[in-house]
Amino acid sequence: MSLNQPKQIPDSLEAMRKFSEVYAERTGTFFCIDSSVTAVVIEGLAKHKDLYGSPLCPCRHYENKVIEVQSAYWNCPCVPMRERKECHCMLFLKPDNEFAGSTNNIDNSEIFSHIL
Repeated sequence: MSLNQPKQIPDSLEAMRKFSEVYAERTGTFFCIDSSVTAVVIEGLAKHKDLYGSPLCPCRHYENKVIEVQSAYWNCPCVPMRERKECHCMLFLKPDNEFAGSTNNIDNSEIFSHIL
């Protein structure tokens, strides 16, 4: 691939990007003001979706990720997010959070600038 050609985004990464944007809009939350946080979390969700079949929260330590996926508690959106709008990963932030940005959108080029 030459430097002038756009990079192909993996299907799982695109799916998690779209999910994140739709979920943030639907819940009235915003992405972190530091777009690198958003990019890395979305990448982590995509990797877990590829490896385990579900977007397990990438910001936590698990003794056994397969068991955690099956319990569904930490699958994004996790129970704390669904119940209280508390996102450990800082992907979905309430508007009054000091780290909340002003958008719930991120484009592929922004993601690639932080993860590759």
